Amino acid sequence: MRIRRMRSGRGGAGGATAVRRAAGRLRGWGGVSAMATACAVTAAAVLLPLAQGAPDGGRSGPVREPAAVVAAPAAPADTCPDPEASLRPSGMDGPTIERIRKAGKLVAGVDQNSFKWGYRNPDGHLVGFDIDLVKAIAKDILGNEDLVIYRAIPTSQRIPALQEGRVDVVVRTMTINCKRLEDVAFSTAYFEAGQQVLAPKGSPITGYDGSLNGRRICTAAGSTAEAALKAQAYGSVSVSVPNQLDCLVRLQLGEVDGIITDNALAAGQAAQDPSVQLVGAPFTREFYGVAMNKDASDLVRRVNKVLEDYRAGGDAGPWATSYRNHFQNVLPKVASPPAPKYRDG
Repeated sequence: MRIRRMRSGRGGAGGATAVRRAAGRLRGWGGVSAMATACAVTAAAVLLPLAQGAPDGGRSGPVREPAAVVAAPAAPADTCPDPEASLRPSGMDGPTIERIRKAGKLVAGVDQNSFKWGYRNPDGHLVGFDIDLVKAIAKDILGNEDLVIYRAIPTSQRIPALQEGRVDVVVRTMTINCKRLEDVAFSTAYFEAGQQVLAPKGSPITGYDGSLNGRRICTAAGSTAEAALKAQAYGSVSVSVPNQLDCLVRLQLGEVDGIITDNALAAGQAAQDPSVQLVGAPFTREFYGVAMNKDASDLVRRVNKVLEDYRAGGDAGPWATSYRNHFQNVLPKVASPPAPKYRDG
């Protein structure tokens, strides 16, 4: 069912009425769109514990509200050699693996608002391509794919959540790049995407070009899209929100004119809402990886081992099966996962 696109006032009683109407009218994605409307208005950058999954027994401590949204870099910083190269895979246990086993749960930072990637279906369960990968990691380490505590985190909180030990892994359409490698470690790439513009059908916006001039363009705080727009705005007015889905809601409310995000995310939104479409061509080439704490080298190697098995099997393998389940009618041009790259050491 399509999400209806609306226009409303910018504030006061009219704005509040529009939000209430939007919350009642926006449907799909297992009911997350109404929640996203509130997120778009309040712009609350918080780390939210998800109901799904057993309690963590106090291992991670209380979830704290961050003081502020973490700023994105002023421009993409892919100047290091071969950022997608990761540690070689290994099934050996180490201190991080032992800690996770002792806790009996893998704590995963995920999205619950991205259609096809991580979202709640009508019965309230988390599903999606990223969720399938989390389950594969949990099964390898703990012997059971259900031994996961899912924590919903905004785009801007992916790195702080790892640095502060609130999650063990982040599997959330997170692009591997040099700037982020200063703060976290990544697995090998498990998906290839590119930045592209999403706009309403009939919009004068034609892509990442001069047609953005004077337009309000939305990106998620801390995303590579935000960094790209800061580096080259084409005269647009940047609007930053905590989560990428908040951009879609603002677009439907008429508060922004377009969105820049990964085309893999945007294609799912366009499939769910036929009033919007991808325009122009992708203007970057980016690779998603599983992010982990920089000190968790044993976990990085273990996740890379999981990914070796996950990519295997051709059309009958786990990666291909998950792709067909979630993307076959959305991203038909993606045929296989990117080949892994490894570095010495």
